[in-house]
Amino acid sequence: MAFLLILFIKSDLVLISFRSMFTAATLFFRAPDALKEIFTSEILEFWIGAIYLIAVPVSLVFAGQKIFKKKTSKEGYEQTELSLGKISFRAFMRQTVALYASAVIFILYSTAFLAPFIAPFSPYDQQDFLVTAYQPPFARLHALVLKQPKTLIIPLQAGSGTTVQLVNSLISDFQSLKTRNEPNTVRFVDEYRIDGTMVTYRQGIRTKTIAIDELAGTGTITTRATGDREPDFVIARTFIFGTDQYGRDILSRVIYGSKISLSIGFLVVLISVSLGTIIGVSSGYFGGWIDAVMMRIVDVLIAFPALFLILIIIATFGNSIYLIVITLSFTGWMGVARIVRSQVLSLKEQEFILAAKSLGLSNLRIIFRHLAPNTLTPVIIAATLRIGSIILTEAGLSFLGLGVQPPTPSWGNIINEGRDSLLNYWWISTFPGIAILTTVVCFNLIGDGVRDALDPRMRG
Repeated sequence: MAFLLILFIKSDLVLISFRSMFTAATLFFRAPDALKEIFTSEILEFWIGAIYLIAVPVSLVFAGQKIFKKKTSKEGYEQTELSLGKISFRAFMRQTVALYASAVIFILYSTAFLAPFIAPFSPYDQQDFLVTAYQPPFARLHALVLKQPKTLIIPLQAGSGTTVQLVNSLISDFQSLKTRNEPNTVRFVDEYRIDGTMVTYRQGIRTKTIAIDELAGTGTITTRATGDREPDFVIARTFIFGTDQYGRDILSRVIYGSKISLSIGFLVVLISVSLGTIIGVSSGYFGGWIDAVMMRIVDVLIAFPALFLILIIIATFGNSIYLIVITLSFTGWMGVARIVRSQVLSLKEQEFILAAKSLGLSNLRIIFRHLAPNTLTPVIIAATLRIGSIILTEAGLSFLGLGVQPPTPSWGNIINEGRDSLLNYWWISTFPGIAILTTVVCFNLIGDGVRDALDPRMRG
C-alpha cells in the first residue's frame, strides 16, 4: 500500500522517468555521443527509483499468489522431505525480533532507492538561509512562487530530424526531473503583505518588495487544505526534521545519505566476503605452500591496524566513494578467509569429497559444487554481522572528513556538520545518528537470527 501510495502521488515523475528512459535507450543506439553530452547521474537515480517502485509491488503480488495457491492446494499439505535451506528459512521465520529487524532494513533500503521520489527537497538546495537556517523540526515556512525558473534552463537544439527531436524530448524530461516537476523558483519569507500591485516581504532583517506580475499567480485568495487562506502565489513548506546552517532540509539529506551509507555497506561486504571465501577455500583445499603463504599474509594484515591502514590510503590517494569501497573491502576479508579455511580443512577429508576425487572431478568443480556451498553458513553469519560495522566505519571516516565529501550527503558527514552546534541545534546530528543506530542494531539482530536458524542446536 505504501508503494502504491507513492506511485499515485508521484505518478507524474514516474511517467516522466520511464519516458526519458525509453528515449535515452533509443538515443543510445542512434546517437550515443548526443546522449553522453546531456546525461547526468542524477537522472539515473530517478530511473532506478521508478523501476524499483514498480518491481516491488509486482513481486509482492506474485509472491502472495504463490503462497496463497500453495496453502489452498492439497499438495501444500503433503508430507515431503524439506531441504536444509527450507528448514533454516522456517527456523528464521520463527525469529520474531529478526523478522522485525528485516522489515526495518527493507524499509531503509527502499527509502534509499526511492529517495528522488520521497525526499521533499533536493539535498543540495541552500534556499534563503536567512529564513530557513537552523529551523527546528516541524517548522512551517511560507514562500513566494516566482515566475523565474528554478534552475538554469538547458537550451534545446535547433534543427530537425528524429535525433534532434529525441534529444530535445530528453532535455525537457531531464529538466522536469531535476526540478521535481516544480520549475518555478520559490523564495522563503518570514512574513509578507500585499500593497496593491506590490508584495512586501521580510527575510531576516531585510525588507524587500516585488511586483505581483513577477510572481506565479494573480493574487487570488484560496483556501488551503489546512484551512489557511493565502494568495495563489504563496505556498507553505514543512521541514519535518528541521534544517541545517545552510537552510538545507535534514530529512532530505538523511534520505539521500542512506543511499551512500547503505550501498557502501552492502558493496564492501559483498566484495570482502567473496574475496575471503575464495582465498579461504583455496588455502584450505590445496594446503602446502599455498596455505602457508596465504595465511601469513592474513596474519600480517590482521595484525596491522585496519583503521590506520585506511587513513594512510585515503590520505595518500585522496577521497572518493570508490576508493572508500575498495579500501574497506580489501581490509575486511581476512576474518572470513580464516573461518572458511577452518571449515574446508574439516570438510575435505570427509567421504563425499573423497568420492568426488575418486570420480575424477576437477578441483574447480569440487571447490565450487561441494566445498563452497557447505561453508556458506558461517559466511552468511559473518556477512550480516559485518554490514553494521562497515556502516559505522564509513560514518566514522565521513565524520573525520576523510570519507564522502560535502555537499554529497552521508550520515557521517551530516553528523559532522552539526557537531559544533549540538547543544543549540541538536536535530542536525541527532536524526542521522538515529538512522545509523537503527541500521546497525537491525543488521546485528538479523545476524543473530540467521545464526540461530542455521545452527541445528538452536532451532528448537
